[in-house]
Amino acid sequence: MSLLLNRNEFGNPNNIGKLLSRKDAMQLFHDWVLNPKLQVHMLQVAHLMKCWAAEKEGLDETGQWKWELAGLLHDADWDQWPELHCKKIIEHLESLEIDPDVMHAIASHGPNHFGVDPVNKMDKMLFAFDELSGLIHAYSILRPGGYEGMDLKGVKKRLKEKSFAANVSREEIQDAANRAGIELDELISYIISRQAKVTE
Repeated sequence: MSLLLNRNEFGNPNNIGKLLSRKDAMQLFHDWVLNPKLQVHMLQVAHLMKCWAAEKEGLDETGQWKWELAGLLHDADWDQWPELHCKKIIEHLESLEIDPDVMHAIASHGPNHFGVDPVNKMDKMLFAFDELSGLIHAYSILRPGGYEGMDLKGVKKRLKEKSFAANVSREEIQDAANRAGIELDELISYIISRQAKVTE
């Protein structure tokens, strides 16, 4: 099954700055994503994106929401329409005339799968957070204290264990960190410290 999007441009540049309201975004989220585990993953990635936009990029509330929205909806069609992953959510956002930056970030969160390279910082951070966030959360579930006391060393040990979260590509995790220009250790530490605090 090919998930290649076969295009690199999404939406209309005239719609820059046009975003879903939080209410409408959450309605879409709940209508499309029925799997509780996937919901958790998407909320975690959204939270990481918002934190990074605020703390590292210094963006205002609108800029933070733009990053958060990309994280919130990046896997929106995976639950019910896996064979249309990325394609369906992007086409839906295009029909709503949403900011093309949001769609490009979603389209580039798995360049090896969708054929779209992350270009700007928002694209690169969504790619960087996605797989690694999932692996770290899987590790938290195994630990008696969850995120409490989790450290870099423990996560790196799990990264080396190919049988742990075997569906998570270690190569993609490293590739994403490289593209974002961030040391993997820094990325892991950042996720550990922010991910435990996720609320809808």
